[in-house]
Amino acid sequence: MVDQSHHKSEQKEITRTGDKKRDMKRNNIFQLGVGLVIIVLVNVIGYYVFTRFDLTAEKRYTLSDQTKKLLRELDDVVFFQVYLEGDFPAGFKRLRRETKEMLDQFRAYSDNLQYEFINPSESDDPAERNAVYQRLMERGLNPTDLQVKTNEGSSQQIIFPGAIASYRGKELPIELLVSQMGVPPEEVLNNSIQNLEFNLANTISRLTANQKPRVAFIEGHGELSPLETADIARSLQEYYQVERLSINGQLNSLTEREENEDGSIVVRNKFNTLIIAKPDSAFSEKDKFILDQFIMRGGSVLWLIDPVFASMDSLENSSTIGIIHDVKINDQLFQYGVRLNTNLVMDLACLPIPVRTGEVGGAPQFDFFPWYYFPVITPMIDHPIVKNLNAIKTEFISSIDTVKVPGIKKTILLTSSKYARTVNTPVLISLDIIDQEPDKRLYNKQDIPLAVLLEGRFNSLFTNRVPPEIRDSEEISFVEEGRPSRMLIVADGDIIKNQLRLSGDRPMPYPLGFDRYTNQTFGNKEFILNAINYLTEEDGLISIRSRELKLRLLDRPKVNEERVRWQVLNTLLPVLVILLLGVVMYFIRKRKYT
Repeated sequence: MVDQSHHKSEQKEITRTGDKKRDMKRNNIFQLGVGLVIIVLVNVIGYYVFTRFDLTAEKRYTLSDQTKKLLRELDDVVFFQVYLEGDFPAGFKRLRRETKEMLDQFRAYSDNLQYEFINPSESDDPAERNAVYQRLMERGLNPTDLQVKTNEGSSQQIIFPGAIASYRGKELPIELLVSQMGVPPEEVLNNSIQNLEFNLANTISRLTANQKPRVAFIEGHGELSPLETADIARSLQEYYQVERLSINGQLNSLTEREENEDGSIVVRNKFNTLIIAKPDSAFSEKDKFILDQFIMRGGSVLWLIDPVFASMDSLENSSTIGIIHDVKINDQLFQYGVRLNTNLVMDLACLPIPVRTGEVGGAPQFDFFPWYYFPVITPMIDHPIVKNLNAIKTEFISSIDTVKVPGIKKTILLTSSKYARTVNTPVLISLDIIDQEPDKRLYNKQDIPLAVLLEGRFNSLFTNRVPPEIRDSEEISFVEEGRPSRMLIVADGDIIKNQLRLSGDRPMPYPLGFDRYTNQTFGNKEFILNAINYLTEEDGLISIRSRELKLRLLDRPKVNEERVRWQVLNTLLPVLVILLLGVVMYFIRKRKYT
């Protein structure tokens, strides 16, 4: 009887175990089915609804709205050839990785973007490698020499940290590595990565633009010649329609008349932005009126003005005098919000100049001496025009004061270093200062304003100054309060001037920013290009340059001191954690299924 009861108990236990296994099987099948349905639904939704999640603090993987719009509007393939393939140091490998990730982000918003990474040093034949290097330089890419450490010592390696983008037969080079003097390599690399989106998107914009904005250099007041602005004009032509014109008192020189559907006449600006580069003669009141009305109608102006006349050509006798240089526009600029001071800024952070110190074997000998009248400006402000720019060289620059004008936003873009001073005109400029140790007690001013950006609605200089017949004339269409506009004032006209060299009997321009005496390239060209871009395009891609990626560097002394500890920890800890989890899971399963 007991055996029968025990047998029935075992049968019931077996039945319960079987039922439990069937329930677990059904539950597992149900869970599998729900998982498959969820996966299918997620894929279906993802096909019709595209989104990305960026969990980084500075949103480094989120493209700007301007870039997304540009990519979605691509109607043909833009192809990038990126020359960052090869055996590079860690920093360049990071630049390569970040470039590839940025291009992949671009591809997520457009199927019309393709890229390829190329190793220009792939060939073992030196002649073939040099031919590749030469072709890349002819196409606009600049090489960089690297000192690479090897087991045998060190060796030179030539790389091209750039890319070439092509679209419908057109191509443009891109420098992916942003050079900056006096900046640690880690920061240079980080700044280059910050600029990746802007550089790539800006290149696509330049390649695909159908209609370019119009930019004009003003002539007729002794401004810099076409040869002295040849390099920047050539660079601007990649973005804009660039012209040169003389106002010459002609009311329609900057505007054009259009008839609306209702028959009314509207006067509009012909150009988006004007460049006034180092005039040396006075503006007439009529020319000032024409410029004023251009600004009132929403036009932007880049003013590059020398308040003081001083020239290195006059230093042949070891000295010259800096005198006031009045081109009769001070009242106009004062009305808009700035005052150009008639002084010269001297700065211990300056450009050296060659001075003849003797003669050896009939050949003159030159040495370099700091020339405090040529400040070298390192932009520090976080603004799209100057952010991450290389140092900018200036010549006989003056200071600027801002004036309180309601509704005008003022941003000081360029300032002196911490060790500067101003000298008022008339000032004796002598080469004797290079033989003297500077008295640092005199160079006690810092952050002297040198360039100011103005934004807002400007009021006309000629309000209440013109007779009613001019004010009410339909032909003139006088405007007292302007539309939103921008202007940038720099107290140095030479900031846009390229140096010249002789090619045979013909003068040829150096690249803007290149100094032929020190063989250094400064950031003048990028500064002017960014300025025109910002002045011309209200919501342009240049706003992307405001993005900042935080530089999280390792503490090198601490790394060297605790290297072994962290290597052991990183090697053994994951293994121990996995073993511990395995033991815990073993006991859990044993307890559950025994």
